[in-house]
Amino acid sequence: METQEKELVKKAMQGDQMAFRMLYQIHEKAVRGRVSGYFHWKADVDDVVLESFQKAFSALQGFDTEREFRPWLLTIATRTALDHLESIKRETEKKEGILHKAEADGPEGTTPLTDYTPEEEIINDEVHERLMGFIDELPSLYKDVMIKYMIEELEYEEIAKELDLELNTVRTRIRRGKQHLAKMMVRGEVE
Repeated sequence: METQEKELVKKAMQGDQMAFRMLYQIHEKAVRGRVSGYFHWKADVDDVVLESFQKAFSALQGFDTEREFRPWLLTIATRTALDHLESIKRETEKKEGILHKAEADGPEGTTPLTDYTPEEEIINDEVHERLMGFIDELPSLYKDVMIKYMIEELEYEEIAKELDLELNTVRTRIRRGKQHLAKMMVRGEVE
């Protein structure tokens, strides 16, 4: 670690607020660069950058000043990004589960009522937009099948009939489409 940075870390360990600010200014771009590839939304990146610094600064007392600060900080940022991705995944699964349960519980011919707050409705809309963005980026071979499967919620047999494909072809394309979507979601690859 450079002598100047080492001094900043030691000052920050003693509670020097200016040292914290300087460390943040020096490393913010590197942390942002590390985590931005995981997310499509800037708000997610901003949250993870902030949380990464909060975690690092709160754990600073245990930091070995003989080590380099930046790799340690970037490791924290990577772990924080992965935790955030897992949190998004859990939240999405929870919302989908609630939606499916509400649909299953509703009497036939009626629209089930939801207890969503306006904030939850916005989140649901954002999740839907994000999913549509990912699907739009799929290779054309999988795109039509995935729209019919995930958006129109058709059964495999119905998709095969509508697209004039063999049932096994539909199964394969859905499986591979899911794999592509999972990779894109992890990387946040929607333009």
